[in-house]
Amino acid sequence: MSDTQTSDPVIARHDQYMTLNYPRFAITMVEGSGCRLTDAEGNGYLDLFSGFGAGILGHCHADLVAAGTKQMNKLWHVGNLLHTKPQTRLAEHIAEKGFGGRSFFSHSGADANEAAVKLARLYGKQNPGNATHAFGRFKVISTTRSFHGRSFATMGATGNEAVRRGFEPLLPGFVNVPYNDLAAVEAELDETAIAIIVEPIQGEGGVHVPDETYLPKLRKLCDERDLLLVCDEVWTGCGRTGKYFAYQHFGVEPDVMTLGKAVGCGLPVGVMCAGPKAADCFDTAKMGRVTHATTLGGNCVSMAVAARLFEVLDSDNLIERAALAGEQVKSRLLAFAEKADAVAEVRGKGLFIGVELAEPIAADVVQTCLERGVLLNATQGNVVRLAPPLIVTDEELDEGLSVLEGVLTG
Repeated sequence: MSDTQTSDPVIARHDQYMTLNYPRFAITMVEGSGCRLTDAEGNGYLDLFSGFGAGILGHCHADLVAAGTKQMNKLWHVGNLLHTKPQTRLAEHIAEKGFGGRSFFSHSGADANEAAVKLARLYGKQNPGNATHAFGRFKVISTTRSFHGRSFATMGATGNEAVRRGFEPLLPGFVNVPYNDLAAVEAELDETAIAIIVEPIQGEGGVHVPDETYLPKLRKLCDERDLLLVCDEVWTGCGRTGKYFAYQHFGVEPDVMTLGKAVGCGLPVGVMCAGPKAADCFDTAKMGRVTHATTLGGNCVSMAVAARLFEVLDSDNLIERAALAGEQVKSRLLAFAEKADAVAEVRGKGLFIGVELAEPIAADVVQTCLERGVLLNATQGNVVRLAPPLIVTDEELDEGLSVLEGVLTG
């Protein structure tokens, strides 16, 4: 994946003028349509990862292009001291498809989780309970293998040492416990605890699906202890798992939900949606001040595109499509795993699937698939992730899975 392996002048200029945060493939993409990408040399690729799940309707979807173009020709940005129709329309969609909460708009999933943490701390100040600590209730419980962002607050919540290394001292008030382990959560429920933040299905951790009772039991704990249950749906929201939001698979409702990635369809959108238990902590009139804000969050163009997403999900029956296609993919991969020593486990819901390998060779597998024209992703060393656009056809899935199976067989 070294940039020096190509003569592409764009890459040479990148290496001169940009920080080298990412281990980029030596490819410059110049065009996309549907589930297909084209690079600067004219090579085509089948995209089954959709830009870390953000391109949930694929590349240059006609309805999204139309919505964005129409809004760009009308109004871009006025700031959040004024009302705009696109913001209100998107907030309505999220409330109607979810649990009726109130939305705060930002730029990314990390921003949304940062807002959720701030909301939780405000709620702790408003509802101190029997806490004797000088700061009252402020501790946020999250899980190992989780990913909630790279800001200073969300680094503490993210259960991945590699994300935190070198940035110490971290912001206090966070603790990580094993995922899918209720007893581990209970052990941390001291007088300072105020919230539990959890991915209904872990994304960067390797597409781990919890037991059916895990989220309901977390919900019960939060109700008993007056804690906020925060569901991080940055990876799983907006239909990817075969439900509008993944918490809906488990028969619970969170107090707070965060969105990113897919909700903006590739544009920078983050959402923190809060139910009635905590939303008032961001109410300027009730709090007597502005407790959280952002300048460009909720800009008209991004909001218009995100609102159109929910309309397309409904009109094109893409939630049902994700559920059905996901089961077909899992069934095929499970059948392949029975005869392939390379595969240890297949898991996921909808079109969010992790293929755990018997050896930590996921990056090599993804590299070889890319060389054969299929874009996938590696995480945790031994997991290959599939997160295609929901518009992917059966033929495209067959094409991509055939390449993956061929590489794993080899």
